[in-house]
Order: sequence, then structure tokens, then C-alpha cells
Amino acid sequence: MPMDWIWGLIGGLLIGTGGAVYLLGNGKIMGASGIIGGLVDGSGRATALERTLFLLGVALMPAVLMPFFQGVTTNITDDYLVLVAAGLLVGVGTRLANGCTSGHGVCGMSRLSIRGFVATGIYIVAGGLGVVIFRHILGVI
Repeated sequence: MPMDWIWGLIGGLLIGTGGAVYLLGNGKIMGASGIIGGLVDGSGRATALERTLFLLGVALMPAVLMPFFQGVTTNITDDYLVLVAAGLLVGVGTRLANGCTSGHGVCGMSRLSIRGFVATGIYIVAGGLGVVIFRHILGVI
């Protein structure tokens, strides 16, 4: 089996485990956009410490694991304008969908949420269209 598939499987298992621990630990869905959104718009003031610790864990864990997995490569672009545009598109998409891949795709689908299945289907199609447009038509990624 190609290593890319194994790394994807390991990442998926880690995200799923994180979602399960978050749900079992505090009874809330691990939706990253909702966690960030609550900090940004102030609606999550009561749980600001929890939200901040979660985001710090998400940001710092790759640095902690990096010494153990040095052979992993990414194909991310060096074009910062493309990265910023991608981030903005993801942000707009998560607001339109009232959630993100971790909320709808990981936690929603695992709870057999119809809304989770519909949102996941829509963002998978949107991601495919994004690849066709930005890679194959515009050639920017």
C-alpha cells in the first residue's frame, strides 16, 4: 500500500479519535470552524479556555510529531496568495454550511446525521470543482 494512503489513514484515525474524545469529554461536537467562530464572534466566551486549548493542540501537534515522521512530504504550493485565497474560500464555505469537515464529515456522519451527509457531499463536490478550476483550468495550484 502506498505510504500516502497510510498517512491519510493515520490522520483520519487521529481526527476521528479526537472527535470522539471531544464528544465524550464535554458532550460537544468537534467542529473546528465552530470552535474558532465562537472565539472570533464572542459567542464562546464561556468556553474560551477550552476552545483555545483545542486550537493550540491542533496547531502544535504537528510540531510535536514532526521528529517521528520526517519522511512525510506535502504538495502544498509556495504561492501565498493561493493559500490565502484557499483559506478564505474554506472560511466562507464553512459559514455557508454552518460547519466544517470535522463537524459535518467526521462527527455528523458518525452520528448518522442527514445534515452531515448532505453537507459532506456538497463540500466534496465543491472541492472537486475547485481542483478542476484552480489546477486544470487556471493552473494556479
